[in-house]
Amino acid sequence: MKYSYQFSNLLGTFYRCGNLTFAPDGNALISPVGNRLSVFHLKNNKAETLPLASRCNITQVALSPDGSLGILVDEEGAALLVSLVTKSILNEFNFHQPVHSVSFSPDGRKFVVCKGSVALLYHAPGKKREFNAFVLDKTFYGPYDETTCVDWTDDSRCFAVGSKDMSTWVFGAERWQNLVYYSLGGHKDTIVSCFFQEGNLDLYTLSADATLCMWECDTELSELIPRDSTKKSRSAEATESGDGRAEEVRGSANPAPEEKVGRVVYQKTGRHFFNKEGDFTRLTSAAYHKKLCLLVTGFASGMFHIHELPELSLIHSLSISDQRISSVTINSSGDWIAFGCSGLGQLLVWEWQSESYVLKQQGHFNNMVALSYSPDGQHIVTGGDDGKVKVWDTNSGFCFVTFTDHTSSVTAVTFTGSGQVVLSASLDGTVRAFSLLRYRNFRTFTSPRPTQFSCLGVDGSGDIVCAGARDAFEVYVWSMQTGRLLDVLAGHEGPISSVAFNPWRSVLATASWDKTVRLWDMTDSWRTTETLSLNSEAVAVAFRPDGKELAVASLDGHITMWDPEKGNQTGSIEGRHDLQMGRKELDKVTAKHSSKGKAFTALCYSADGQALIAGGASRYVCIYHVHEQMLAKKFEISCNHSLDAMEEFLDRRKMTAFGSLALVDEGAGDDEGVNLSLPGVRRGDMSSRHFKPEIRVTSLCFSPTGRSWAATSTEGLLVFSLDSSSVFDPFQLDEEVTAGGIHRALRGKDWTRGIIMAMRLNEKTVLQEALESVPSTDIAVLCSALPELYVERLLVFLASQIESSRHLQFYLTWAHQLLMQHGQILKNRSVSLLPAIHSLQKSLQGHFSEISKLCDWNRYNMKFAVCLSRQRGVKRDAEESISGSESDMESAGDSLGEEEMGV
Repeated sequence: MKYSYQFSNLLGTFYRCGNLTFAPDGNALISPVGNRLSVFHLKNNKAETLPLASRCNITQVALSPDGSLGILVDEEGAALLVSLVTKSILNEFNFHQPVHSVSFSPDGRKFVVCKGSVALLYHAPGKKREFNAFVLDKTFYGPYDETTCVDWTDDSRCFAVGSKDMSTWVFGAERWQNLVYYSLGGHKDTIVSCFFQEGNLDLYTLSADATLCMWECDTELSELIPRDSTKKSRSAEATESGDGRAEEVRGSANPAPEEKVGRVVYQKTGRHFFNKEGDFTRLTSAAYHKKLCLLVTGFASGMFHIHELPELSLIHSLSISDQRISSVTINSSGDWIAFGCSGLGQLLVWEWQSESYVLKQQGHFNNMVALSYSPDGQHIVTGGDDGKVKVWDTNSGFCFVTFTDHTSSVTAVTFTGSGQVVLSASLDGTVRAFSLLRYRNFRTFTSPRPTQFSCLGVDGSGDIVCAGARDAFEVYVWSMQTGRLLDVLAGHEGPISSVAFNPWRSVLATASWDKTVRLWDMTDSWRTTETLSLNSEAVAVAFRPDGKELAVASLDGHITMWDPEKGNQTGSIEGRHDLQMGRKELDKVTAKHSSKGKAFTALCYSADGQALIAGGASRYVCIYHVHEQMLAKKFEISCNHSLDAMEEFLDRRKMTAFGSLALVDEGAGDDEGVNLSLPGVRRGDMSSRHFKPEIRVTSLCFSPTGRSWAATSTEGLLVFSLDSSSVFDPFQLDEEVTAGGIHRALRGKDWTRGIIMAMRLNEKTVLQEALESVPSTDIAVLCSALPELYVERLLVFLASQIESSRHLQFYLTWAHQLLMQHGQILKNRSVSLLPAIHSLQKSLQGHFSEISKLCDWNRYNMKFAVCLSRQRGVKRDAEESISGSESDMESAGDSLGEEEMGV
């Protein structure tokens, strides 16, 4: 079970496409990220990505009113019914057509799906397991073009559907005699959104030309008359077959006069235009809060307006970006407004009353290229093609600092040994050092002549920085303290592809396209200690954590292991067949033949040095056992078929006599641009081209704790972890080790036996119960009696408990006593115990940073209160002294007057 890593989180990508949705309590925001779903807990400041995925990018998300169920629909029309409680898929369904909108009724009994020009009314899935959770109730026909939006009345009796034919249709969800359907016009462009007012049938409609129409109904919701099921209505061709098929309701835009008798009537009461300033930007999204009568509109220029209806009084108008706002939503309390910009991958949550951001996150605009873990595993730094360097918190999943000093693509990033400095190399010819204490670029390293840096390395002390050049075939060495260039290592005859420092010695390994790997001794930089010859170009190089082995990935798909001391090859792995390349849409050869020229481009050892992880231009990441030189497990990075190079075989449905359909540039559609370049058309970018990004893994890194590893890919920054409560991983289990036996030992106060049995069973809840039942006074004795075999496993468990448990002092006592009692023995196995120690350090560092901030806050508040009280005391003393002097002067005057009178 050592390789049982599971998908844990997705960082670096916050929004791709689709609609944003707030949870019913209004404290969590749900955002579709590619073919996955991310949940942002705004009050807890934590982001998590659910461990489920659809086949393609998710375009529609609908939540049930209680927030327990969700319907996810991808761009091909395949739907997933998911449970947000268990975070699992309950059912699958295919609508066989792109879906434009999905919405649950407020009572949670039904939901509407808009696809094509029809609206489908389904029975909502219940809490019991059903063979088919998608049961069709009615089909509503009316619009002539594609539907765009849907909204329900408060009592779930009626719903409205907007369309691209500039009409809005009101349908009765139940059989109503005076309302079967009603068609509303009055617009000159596509309907973007439609909203019912609270408690009635009055309606607001918004079109893409930024026009708002207000409609008033002459009938209240309570005045809707149920229709007799035995009578057929003439106003609509309502048919219901006896074979169990769903009822069909067909509406007409121009009904006969006799069909209007006794029916509801809508009247337009107002029309407003948002483009009064003359900018003429298209309206792309809107949201309405019924209780507060708050309307939020987003435009293609990146601007949004907040109006109060029905007076349409402007509250706020702000520009958040230069890209179109793809989605807008308001939480249940009406305090927070969420915006999503698909062009930038930007996600914003705005608190309009205080005019402040609750959440403001944006990933790398282009691909992520490199990543590195901090020494304590708390942070991850990433570099991208957009020239930005971002630092992420592994616990919260958010980026807390972004450095934008580079002017070109970042090719490599790394932490120093202290974890307080981030180094990055770029194609702009600079290597920059950023401080995580002051959040600024404090050192810039350059070469004598301009060159592009492709790789980066720093020694264990953090004093020597090395970077390899792509065009000069040289390695540059700088001093971190002074920033001066110390040396230029020449000798390679090709571009430098990768550099790596020995963790325990001042030895640098440089890999090049000249089919060699050179080892340089930094204490004597003029001397090359060893030159390792390869059969192909070297792509990546990595040292084992103990520094006694070197792994090199070459362009022929091989991974070779070397002894850096003797220069001997100790092993080889043939990995080309494990890559399992996918076939691109424009490839004219099969995936099997296209994989012949592919190789691993990212390489990293595990924290204990027993495994090697490798990835490349493929959707798979391979973990190899180093000693056995065999594949241990393959991990699928993504199953998103919206990306290129995912198919294994040729899809004949996408092939024509003239070639692949992927060669046809269909444009961005009506929402983002123009399909045809017509004369006089100024909307949209005529030079824009749409393509499928190719799936690839650009960088890999193991966490120093050994509990997780991360990969930068086309999808974003993916984190795979061992910390899953569903994994049963026993240790030296026999027939006597049972939960009952552990409880009997604990009741008999045989603490040592109970703890050892609990560690063998390796169930988190049982081990936690066993540890917490021990009196704090007996911890020192138990730690001394604990066998050495269980010390490391107990340290790993204590690290996880310190991070999440409320009994902080209790578990800190356990950790302190274990290290004090077994410190000397653990020191002898320091290399193998490094992952456990790093995991414990990560937990302690997290608590230290949180508690230190709180203590500093309290200390500063107390200082402020003391200074304020002193100022008030000084002021009071001054006032008393002034009043005392005035009274003395008055008494002196009185006495003087008395003396004068006496005279």
